[in-house]
Amino acid sequence: MEDMSKRLEAIREEINKVDKEILRLLNQRASLSLEVGKIKRTSNESIFKPFREKNILEELVKLNPGPLPKEHLLAIYREILSSSRSLQRPQKIVYLGPEGTFSYFAALHFFGHCATYSPKMILEDVFRAVRFKEADLGVIPLENSLQGSVGQSLDMFLKYEVYVQAEIFCKISHSLLSNCENLSDIEVVYSHPQALQQCSLWLKTRLPGVEIIPVDSTAAGAKMASENPKAAAIAHPALAAQLGLTVVESGIEDLPENWTRFLIIGANEPPPGNRDKTSLLFTLPDRPGALARVLNLLAMENVNMKKLESRPLRGEKWKYVFFCDVECDLTKSEYQTLLDDLKNSCHMIRILGSYPNGPHIDLPNG
Repeated sequence: MEDMSKRLEAIREEINKVDKEILRLLNQRASLSLEVGKIKRTSNESIFKPFREKNILEELVKLNPGPLPKEHLLAIYREILSSSRSLQRPQKIVYLGPEGTFSYFAALHFFGHCATYSPKMILEDVFRAVRFKEADLGVIPLENSLQGSVGQSLDMFLKYEVYVQAEIFCKISHSLLSNCENLSDIEVVYSHPQALQQCSLWLKTRLPGVEIIPVDSTAAGAKMASENPKAAAIAHPALAAQLGLTVVESGIEDLPENWTRFLIIGANEPPPGNRDKTSLLFTLPDRPGALARVLNLLAMENVNMKKLESRPLRGEKWKYVFFCDVECDLTKSEYQTLLDDLKNSCHMIRILGSYPNGPHIDLPNG
């Protein structure tokens, strides 16, 4: 026991030495970030550089010999990058609120704790704040692997001239929060319509006959449940501790692989870099084969389409706008002829942004 105690003390001394060296290096990195910030201010460069950040994280993962797990390494460095951005210039991030929505947790785990977060109660206000530069960036939900696209997000791209800077894929796990200890005591369930849809089979099976009430957000539903002793909410489990609720059941989504894709939007075109994907909107002339021509142009250039969705064009009966993702950087000079052909084939075309493939983040369940 005496030998073990001595060994433990020696290890702690080594840890203390390592901590001091880490602290020295972190401050050295912070000093360099401050210098970068001064240079960016003179050139009006963007603080958020998704391409560079992606390259940094990918290179660190390659170099990591262990035993530090990849997930821990990425979590640590996301906070380091968050600090670096904040040192260069404080960043204001808007999201669909209130605090505690899945949009909030997606933003927090992507941008870290050093950014300033501001909730907006409706999705249009997120777009508006970014468009008129009341915020640096916005986080919006675009589509869910179970329920499909968030149509309102697509519509807002038509109304506001903003650009996609980056994307995040977040694994979503829902919990039932309540003041009730037993399922039999619950009389009503609140949540966002998409969360209710993603848990519809569980609700029918475990809470048959219970009133289901859609609300503006999962966080709003949790707040309402906290004020009603016979109510429950489907929301992120972290809200339970904040609102004095109990996590009655976890992982209640109907399918385990429940992912939501979020986009990061900004007022300016994204900076150059390693762009993997381009999002665009286009409308077509009303003639046979118009869509087929667009698809053929992409196919002839060996451009892979990842997403194609039509939405009704507001104010125009029976006319549609198409939202499309392609797996290339359409802004590169090598695609200029293709882009010109697409413009000639479309009634209107707008590049929403070219950006790197986003990370897949498993949002913690607490």
